[in-house]
Formats: sequence, C-alpha cells, structure tokens
Amino acid sequence: MRKLMTVALIASGSISASPALAAPGPFFSLSNTDFIVVLAFLLFIAILIYFKVPALLAGMLDKRAEGIRSELDEARAIREEAQTLLASYERKQQEVKAQSQRIVDHAKEEARIAGDAAKKDIEASIARRLAGAEDQIASARAAAVKEVRDRAVVVAVAAAREVIAKQMTEEEANRLIDDSISTVEAKLH
Repeated sequence: MRKLMTVALIASGSISASPALAAPGPFFSLSNTDFIVVLAFLLFIAILIYFKVPALLAGMLDKRAEGIRSELDEARAIREEAQTLLASYERKQQEVKAQSQRIVDHAKEEARIAGDAAKKDIEASIARRLAGAEDQIASARAAAVKEVRDRAVVVAVAAAREVIAKQMTEEEANRLIDDSISTVEAKLH
C-alpha cells in the first residue's frame, strides 16, 4: 500500500525529480519515461478498479472493523460479567466474614459458659471432698475417742479389779455374788 502511494506521489509530481532523472523530449511521447510511468500507473489503477480491489479492500476492512467491534462488545460484556462476579464474591466474602465472626463470638460465649460450669463443678467437687475429709476427720476423731475411752475403761476396770481384789475379803465377795444373782433373778422374771 505504501509502495502504491509512493508511485502515485511520483506520478503526480509531488515528489520533485532531480534534473538527472528528468526524461528528455515531449511529455506525451512513448519515449518519455515519465509518461510511460503515468500510463502504467493509470492502467494499474484501472485494473484494480476493474477487479473491484478497492471494494474488496473496503469489505475486508469493514469485516475487520466489525470483528474488532464485536470483540470489543464481547470484552465489555465479559468485563461487566467479571465486575458482577467480583461484586458477588465480595458480598459473599463479607457474609462469610460476618458469619465467621458470629461463630467466633458464639464459641467464646460457649467457652465462657463451659468455663463457668467447670468452675462450679470444681467448687462442688472441692466442697464434697472437704465434706468427705471432715467426715473422715470426725470419724477418726470419734474412733480415737472411743478407743481412748475403751482403753480407759479397760484400764479403769483393771485398776478397779486390783483395788477391789486387794480390799475385798472372801465374805464380801460371796455377798456380792449373792446380790448379783438375786438382781439377775429379779430382772429375768
């Protein structure tokens, strides 16, 4: 295309020729190279017009322009769809973020409730253990007191036996035995 334009500019005389390139003689002569070039150029243009090359070029350019236009329209549609999807994903991201925050808050609340329940359970367990320990201490104290009393009774009985044995005579022993027998008879009947 550029070559064609160059030839057209040369033929029309827009590009000035130097004197060495100028053809000798009259312009409308077949021996004048400038005239031959102009004729060849016009013949070339006529052939192009005859074979409808400009219309074909224009059609190809129009077709290419239409293709570019449809690609641009498609690109706009894809862009709008992408923007819609982006907005949708951003909205979903916000929803997921809010939902995750609700889940975290709920988990914290459940953990606090579970912690309070565990604290109460521990306090109750400690209270039960303290009560059990106090019961064991009281039981051990009662057992120790009973053992001390039993031991004191045994010691007192043994001491009393010795004292009574040393002070008692045979007559008093027989009289105590008779009194005991009569008391038992009276209580059994």
